[in-house]
Amino acid sequence: MNKLIAPDEVPHWIPGELTLDSAASGWEQVTVKGYRYDALDVAIPSMRDYMLVCYKGDEAVMSRRAGGPWRSEHVGRGVCSLLTRGESSQWRWDRPIDVGHIYLSQVELCRVAEDVFERRVSEIGMEDRVRAEDHILPGLMMAFENELTSGGLGGNLYRAALVNQLCIHLLRRYAKAGVREVPLAGRMAEWQRRRLVQYVEDNLERNFKLDELAGEANVSVSGLIRKFRVEFGCSPHAYVLRQRLERARRLLARPVGEPLKCIATDCGFSDQSHLVRHFKRAFLQTPAEYRSTLTGRPLEAPGPINQIDVSSR
Repeated sequence: MNKLIAPDEVPHWIPGELTLDSAASGWEQVTVKGYRYDALDVAIPSMRDYMLVCYKGDEAVMSRRAGGPWRSEHVGRGVCSLLTRGESSQWRWDRPIDVGHIYLSQVELCRVAEDVFERRVSEIGMEDRVRAEDHILPGLMMAFENELTSGGLGGNLYRAALVNQLCIHLLRRYAKAGVREVPLAGRMAEWQRRRLVQYVEDNLERNFKLDELAGEANVSVSGLIRKFRVEFGCSPHAYVLRQRLERARRLLARPVGEPLKCIATDCGFSDQSHLVRHFKRAFLQTPAEYRSTLTGRPLEAPGPINQIDVSSR
């Protein structure tokens, strides 16, 4: 069997100027790259991942051949090409192009497909398209690129949501899954629920990644999101925030008045202002007011508060 080519090996086959690369960011299940190519005629070997090409510049004529006649299409800004994994082909274009590549792992697409069909998935084949007019894929490409270059709070959750959206869109429009007849369980098992509850409680003081929670429950990220809402009535992010606020209330009720900035840290809030903002939104009073009501102690004199907006955390 021929070796399957990973995203980082593509320049050996398609020489060009690398303009964007997610490799150094430690992203999993999806790789994002940008390239600037001259006019080329290249043989692309069998890819390990599904590959999406989003065109950004002026129009060019793109041609593809895979064991048959050439097929040619005009491509340009807002147009995409799709290549399935495990199949070699030859491509050529008549002028320089500027493109973004998304490489999606088979493992992730299969996991999402199992959640969608609630069946075991044996394989997924994706259509090879020289030209796909699809406003969703360029938008996702832009979102991935913005996250890579700018980032922000909640980056792991946001990226996981983008991957999930990408997989479902591909399954709806371009991919066909071979499913087995054995259905998957529609709800979490009791051991999954217990493990997630304990894991969140044991790690409230730090940031969470969706793939960590999914790993604890032994499900895919998309499966976690879907089943979590059924089990807990909210998203994982909302559940974690709720547990942080409940811990804050317990700490505020203690006889010894721990400083608010320490309580914020113990509960996983980025700073005191982050705690105050969410606490007041949830309970209609500040942490200091809540503590004063319970203990009878006078309100603390306000200290300096960081005004950076971290409400999306």
